[in-house]
Amino acid sequence: MEETIRIFIYIHAFFGGLGLIMGLGSIIVKKGSVPHKKMGKLFSIGMITSSLIIIPISWMPNHENTFLFLIGLFTIYLVVSGNQILTFKSKKIKQAKPLHWITSGTMLLLSTIMVLYGAYGLLKGNTAYFLFIFFGGFGLSLTIRDFLFYKKLKVTNNKWLANHIGKMIGAFIASVTAFIVAGLGIGNLMAWILPSILGTIYIVYWRRKLKPKIAV
Repeated sequence: MEETIRIFIYIHAFFGGLGLIMGLGSIIVKKGSVPHKKMGKLFSIGMITSSLIIIPISWMPNHENTFLFLIGLFTIYLVVSGNQILTFKSKKIKQAKPLHWITSGTMLLLSTIMVLYGAYGLLKGNTAYFLFIFFGGFGLSLTIRDFLFYKKLKVTNNKWLANHIGKMIGAFIASVTAFIVAGLGIGNLMAWILPSILGTIYIVYWRRKLKPKIAV
């Protein structure tokens, strides 16, 4: 059993590495170009595959890792939602499809459970459960913004690009943080916050760059 888990961990690492390289490449090249689209697809495949593998492993004996479990869930949501947003590129799309609502609704439910579970753990005196509250609160914030976006789609149709960039960079931030903390074993405060700081700066830069093109 342990040998099988180890093989899947190697597969997880391979696809995670592929995702990181392709994610960095898609950031560097021109947005909307053929290389950007191809790298974006490989990034999505790498991140989703890597996350689907690590989620069950993170609950197995001797491999329990709450951080990787939560990062896996959020990476899948961010990548899937980030790609779904591309459907709004067409001005003919005037309302969100059921799949959009299901994706965001599922994440909303999971985030609510995380917050409640985290609060329960904290009340029992286990500070490690704060991770559930942190990620759960983050998930609630993102999904609520999704619902507002879907509801105001007719007047914010062109905001799809800023939304797409935010989601995909968010997934990249999550994967980089997981690589530094879990892969390299660097668990200090800087390792936790630096990827988020740099990623947030990049997202803000693009939001400001796109501001004249999108409805507020």
